[in-house]
Amino acid sequence: MSLNKKSVDDINVKGKRVLVRCDFNVPLKSGEITDDTRIKAALPTINKLLADGGKVILCSHLGKVKNGPNEGESLAPVAKRLAEKLGKEVNFVSDYNVTGEAATKAVADMKEGDVVLLQNTRFRGAEETKNGEAFSKELADLCDVYVCDAFGSSHRAHASVAGVTDVVRAKGGACTVGYLMQKEIDFLGNAVENPVRPFVAILGGAKVADKLNVINNLIEKCDTLIIGGGMAFTFLKAQGYEIGKSLVDDEKLDYCKEMMAKAEKLGKKILLPIDTTVAAGFPDPIDAPIEVKVVDANQIPADMEGLDIGTKTAELYANAVKSAKTVVWNGPMGVFENPVLAKGTIAVAKSLAETDATTIIGGGDSAAAVNQLGFADKMSHISTGGGASLEFLEGKELPGVVAADDK
Repeated sequence: MSLNKKSVDDINVKGKRVLVRCDFNVPLKSGEITDDTRIKAALPTINKLLADGGKVILCSHLGKVKNGPNEGESLAPVAKRLAEKLGKEVNFVSDYNVTGEAATKAVADMKEGDVVLLQNTRFRGAEETKNGEAFSKELADLCDVYVCDAFGSSHRAHASVAGVTDVVRAKGGACTVGYLMQKEIDFLGNAVENPVRPFVAILGGAKVADKLNVINNLIEKCDTLIIGGGMAFTFLKAQGYEIGKSLVDDEKLDYCKEMMAKAEKLGKKILLPIDTTVAAGFPDPIDAPIEVKVVDANQIPADMEGLDIGTKTAELYANAVKSAKTVVWNGPMGVFENPVLAKGTIAVAKSLAETDATTIIGGGDSAAAVNQLGFADKMSHISTGGGASLEFLEGKELPGVVAADDK
């Protein structure tokens, strides 16, 4: 997958209709936006296109839209917040058809520097099926140029992400990436393909199954692979340790053995917990007070379960980060939503905040943890896409990246 893509800096949009696929999949509560990070992340690209005299048409999905179009998943609140942030009117086309007559008219009436926001793309049904072909064409009919700035959706070959590009290109239009996509490609893509060494990768989260291909790919690419979170216990059990009631994926024990053997053969280090924070059971609710103790990783009592890395492990992992030049982190070290069980995740976040290395947080729970714990401004890059960043780390081609024109 070529990572050298045309960006909004490589095109002239004056007087042109520019369709921008954004990621406005923001959390809503009673119709109000509770976190507008994704809207703010889209502003640099939008402002650049407006300043250059483009007619800017924005589209995005919101939510999963399982029961058909509904006002609860309309992009109306996004239009309102976006207008506040841009300091100008955003013409919201509320038509559930997304690209129908109302959208066509709104676009036809646009002047340079105008902004139109289309309705939730998922209101058109399965974007990736046959239905997607007609939708791709209708989206392309609205524009002269296409810009993908939705990294969080770039791993999906949907009409508004990849399908539209073939039609735009066929009529002589450019297909580029926006600033947000460019940043993701620069940091995540280059970290994996061309890292400054030593390169340390940290993987956490609950299940080995979720990260099979990531582990396999990163062992080949990094110098040290650190494993924490629930997935560590499958590795510990594969080493013959007693893990009590800890989370385990028994079907993946052989896989873990293979990965440890592969690392040894390639001369790579895999670091596993040497001690763990255990409790009698999972906290319920998740942030409830809980009694814990720290035991060696090979001494977990049969009636206890590991819910975080221990203090010695936190120190071991922090030391491994100190000498790194590139660090990629995906997945928390324990049940970080509970203050008692957040210590391992905090220790890792703190070690990343204090290093001079390029530090990249791979979206999802790790991004939530870093934001929640107050370390966000100390990281080089926090990815905006959980699933997309995982697929990047797996070495997969992302349809939204592949679909952009090469330089």
